[in-house]
Amino acid sequence: MTEPARDGPPGDRPEIPAQSDDGDRALPVPRADAATVLGADEALELLREGRLDVLGRLVGASNVTLIGRISLHEAGQEHRLEATCVYKPIRGEAPLWDFPDGTLAYREVAAYVVSEASGWSIVPPTVMRDGPFGPGMVQLWMDVDEAVDVVELIRRPDPGLRPMAIFDAVVNNADRKAGHLLPMPGGHVHGVDHGVCFSIDPKLRTILWGWMDRKLRSVELDVLRRLRQELDGALGASLGRLLAADEVAATAGRIDDLIAGGRFPRPSPDWPAVPWPWY
Repeated sequence: MTEPARDGPPGDRPEIPAQSDDGDRALPVPRADAATVLGADEALELLREGRLDVLGRLVGASNVTLIGRISLHEAGQEHRLEATCVYKPIRGEAPLWDFPDGTLAYREVAAYVVSEASGWSIVPPTVMRDGPFGPGMVQLWMDVDEAVDVVELIRRPDPGLRPMAIFDAVVNNADRKAGHLLPMPGGHVHGVDHGVCFSIDPKLRTILWGWMDRKLRSVELDVLRRLRQELDGALGASLGRLLAADEVAATAGRIDDLIAGGRFPRPSPDWPAVPWPWY
């Protein structure tokens, strides 16, 4: 894995804003007014090239999660593109016993790469770039449909979550909580927080067990076969810049197993089936 270039040594970076002890007094999250109108290419251009200004910190996250405003300017004009974003600097990642230090942001970007290759558009536009507190993951903020009851989506289970359950099995998501689901106006559901994915060990831990052991549909198997083929080409090369070689190989192995079995996975007896807290 290669790290993005820094503008200066770590000592030149400002201190990451402290997390408030009082969640009720946390900075309000601004609305992402541009998020629903940006095309995919525009969103990626904005995230990669735009000016990133940190507005505040989301409280309650285990890793430093900052809210920012990102904008692209043209000479003599107002903002050409502007949106709200999530910024997770590598230096704010908490150490984990089962994932190498400094890799969570790369895993978030790798999840976006797989999401786009699948065609399911599960993960919002996500890039790796430098920022005010060093290199990290920057992701477009999505305004959810607050009228949707996420718990009810899971309880049904909602058919719109079916691709996400397969996606989580592919990327070996160890932390699919209800709070990581973003129901959008129109019915699509995005998934976020993919920092603990792509382990070489079986770690699938999710609240999306509603299709456990059911047969995969032919169109779903077609997606998996295409992903497996692309892992031997461009997709594999892209993931190789974000993950270790054995993690890319393990991803291919998981896809092979899903295709061979033709069914949704079952929980492992050696690993907790559901994350805690589950929301």
